[in-house]
Amino acid sequence: MSDYTIQHEKLAQAIAILREKDVDCWITFVRETAHNADPALALILGLDVTWQSAFIVTRTGQKLAIVGRYDVENIERMGAYDEVIGYDASIAPGLVDTLEKLAPKAIALNYSESDSSADGLSHGMYLRLAGYLEGKPYRLISAEGILNALRGRKSSTEIKRIREAVTLTKSIIDSVTGFLKPGLSEVDIAEHIRGEFQKHAVEPAWHPEYCPIVNCGPESPVGHTGPSEKFIAQPGHLIHIDLGVVLNDYVSDIQRVWYLQPKGESSLPETIEKAFAAVTGAIDAAARVLRPGIRGWEVDAVARNHIVEAGYPEYQHALGHHIGRTVHDGATLLGPQWDRYGTTPEGIVEPGNIFTLELGVAVPGHGTVSLEEDVLVTETGLEWLIPPQRAPIIVNA
Repeated sequence: MSDYTIQHEKLAQAIAILREKDVDCWITFVRETAHNADPALALILGLDVTWQSAFIVTRTGQKLAIVGRYDVENIERMGAYDEVIGYDASIAPGLVDTLEKLAPKAIALNYSESDSSADGLSHGMYLRLAGYLEGKPYRLISAEGILNALRGRKSSTEIKRIREAVTLTKSIIDSVTGFLKPGLSEVDIAEHIRGEFQKHAVEPAWHPEYCPIVNCGPESPVGHTGPSEKFIAQPGHLIHIDLGVVLNDYVSDIQRVWYLQPKGESSLPETIEKAFAAVTGAIDAAARVLRPGIRGWEVDAVARNHIVEAGYPEYQHALGHHIGRTVHDGATLLGPQWDRYGTTPEGIVEPGNIFTLELGVAVPGHGTVSLEEDVLVTETGLEWLIPPQRAPIIVNA
């Protein structure tokens, strides 16, 4: 039988968030979710539905589901909704009648201009809903603020599952150290990691074509690029890996760097030491200010300034993002105030947020130093979910 612990926890959080933000009613309006599932449904439902469906949560604590006849039983078995209302020919009568009883001034809907994780309402469904409510006194607003808080404030069960995913990822990283040697291609290394995924019965945290991302040496393209047979690990190379797993529906996202130390070399090249000092310094600087109440862009600015002052180019991405049910879990972004990020860098960091902290620099002749840490925001600061990397993992070549 399915476990709906998280859905119960998140619905309880949703009620508290509605009260906090002084919003009367939140509706997640969907249909045929196997084709176009709203990102919030995994948090508040954990099931697919077929016909038009409305999941309603109110600031007074009511949790209502209006769904097609054949979905009623599954949702009642969850035990999460106070009332499950079925229909046959049209959702409109039940939906309109329910809203008239609730009499909300404002209804928050599942759309957003900035956050893809809060933007599940299709244009067609918005038009359909607007038609059902035409002439009604309700003000329709975005549920972005509600959904950002709901996704960002991880419940106790969510935190536990993310910890487990991160811990497992560390064990996979440890296995790579014993496997690495000169002569392996990026594909060879990736296949080892995929074997570890299979061994532990987990899925990659993003598309398997490029999870893991593997970079051998200075010529390998850094980014969301799959491993290649073209790039071979050689003595003096930095090996960079970005990987994550899905375990019990929650993910990890970690980057680590190894150095294939040539025979006879007893210390790290100065350029590698300098790069590590800059990258770890930037991450540590961000970690020192990452606490409840700060805005996302302010955290990013600290790391961005640090890396530039260390003499490296400004990185062209955000410093950090939430992880949760997905690798880019929406809500507040630790990123710059760039147009492509919309309002997400304006979000405020809160206890229970789990972020990545990630950036990198190129080291000519050797490769890339790029690190990514997963951290939990606490009431007073943060907790590293596994120990952060401070120096390259040395593999004797």
